[in-house]
Amino acid sequence: MRHGMKHRKLGRTTPHRKAMLANMAAALIKHEQIKTTLPKAKELKPYVEKLITLGKQAAAKPETALAKRRQAISILRDETQVKKLFDVLAERYEGRPGGYSRVLKAGFRYGDAAPMAVIELVDRDPEAKGKDSGPVQFDDEYAEEDQKVAAAG
Repeated sequence: MRHGMKHRKLGRTTPHRKAMLANMAAALIKHEQIKTTLPKAKELKPYVEKLITLGKQAAAKPETALAKRRQAISILRDETQVKKLFDVLAERYEGRPGGYSRVLKAGFRYGDAAPMAVIELVDRDPEAKGKDSGPVQFDDEYAEEDQKVAAAG
């Protein structure tokens, strides 16, 4: 019987799974749309929705804001994304009673035919996609030439 077996294990140990979900939730909050496998996306959806609800509860009752923020930091482990969660997303979804994210099927991965999905926030900001996705390397001697070409261009 499956009594009490609420979540998928995703082939990982408990600490690995918690870390993976925290990282994926931070990426989803940062970019507002990510592509992953379908089971991971389905598991991430309630995880992120509970975090957004924490932000909304803090906005509704300011006296509990610090406790809710600390709770979100302990779950998400990324303070910059917690700040966005409480300042931007809680305000964006304050009139919505739930359903802050959606999972869209996106075909199958080429290498192993794993079902892929796109998970995104409803009413997302299209400008957030790919924002600050990593360090960009420039070679110093070519940086000046690139600036000249861009200025002429």
